[in-house]
Amino acid sequence: MKEFLSVQNLVKNYGDFCAVDDLSFSVGEREIFGLLGPNGAGKSTTMNVITSLCDFGKGSVTVDGMDIVKDKEKVRRFIGMVPQEIALYPFLNAEENVKFFASLYGLKGKELNSAAREALEFVGLSDRAKMKPKKMSGGMKRRLNIACGIAHHPKLIIMDEPTVGVDAQSREHILGSIKTLRERGATVIYTSHYMNEVEDICDRIAIIDHGKFVACGTEQELISMVSDSKALKISTEVRANFPADDLISEFSMLPNVKKARIDNGEIILEINASCKDFTLFLEHIQKRGLPICGITSESMNLEDVFIALTGRELR
Repeated sequence: MKEFLSVQNLVKNYGDFCAVDDLSFSVGEREIFGLLGPNGAGKSTTMNVITSLCDFGKGSVTVDGMDIVKDKEKVRRFIGMVPQEIALYPFLNAEENVKFFASLYGLKGKELNSAAREALEFVGLSDRAKMKPKKMSGGMKRRLNIACGIAHHPKLIIMDEPTVGVDAQSREHILGSIKTLRERGATVIYTSHYMNEVEDICDRIAIIDHGKFVACGTEQELISMVSDSKALKISTEVRANFPADDLISEFSMLPNVKKARIDNGEIILEINASCKDFTLFLEHIQKRGLPICGITSESMNLEDVFIALTGRELR
C-alpha cells in the first residue's frame, strides 16, 4: 500500500504541557485509519496539526509527499475536515452551506454548483437542498456537515466523531458513505467512541494516550497484543454425581486448552485464540454421556483492548 500521510516524531507543547510526544505513524493511500484514545490523549491536537490548523514544535508531516509547512496552501486543498461540532450557518440553507465551504477551496461557477449538488446527493439530502439547518434533525445536520467537508473532493478526509447523537438509519448511511469515499480514492482518518463503528469500517486502528501511540494494527493484531486466548463455553447438563474433576483433568491435558472449569452447567475452556476446531472438545463431552445444549466462543473485542491498553473507560 502506498504511503499517503506520514507523521514523524511530532511534538506539540502548550506551555509546559506536552500534548503530542514524539508521535510517528503513517497512513496508506485509500486506507480508513482509526485514531482512538481517551479524552485528552492528544487526538484533536494531532488532527489540528495534520490539517495545519495549529503549528508544532518538532517533527514533520507530509501529505502525498507534500510538506504541510512548506506546501501549506497546496496541502490544505487536499484535505477535508468533518468536525465533531456541527459547523453550519443556520441562516443559510443546505445548498448554500455546501457552496460556501466548497468555495473556500477555490471552486466557483458551474464547478461549484455541480460539486454542491453531488455532495448533497451523496449524503442523501438532495431533496432538502433548500432547507435550513434549524429545521433539520440531528442526523440530517450530521450528513450536511459531511457534505460541507467533502464537496471539494479531498484526497485526505479527517472525520472527528461524525455519528455522535444520530439515529440508527443516519449512522448506517454515514458509515456506508465513508466506505464509498474510500472506494472513490479518498484516505480517511476516523475517530469515534463507538467501538463497533471502528471495528466495522477501519482497516487499521491506532490507540493514543498521553500524546504517544500505545499500539497500532488491525483489530485482530491489537487483540493479539493483549491476549492470545478466548473463552469457549459449552452448555450441558451435569448430573449431581458426575465426576466433574475427572473431566476437567482430561480437558486440561488437551492441545490448545489453557484452563478448564465447570460453572452452572457450563464447561468453560480458556483456549488459544487461533483454535477454530472444537471437535475434540465435543467428543470428550459426548463420551461422558453429557448432552451438548449450546456452544459460544467469546474473544476479546476492541473495547476490551482499549481499556486494557489505556486503563481508562472510553468516555
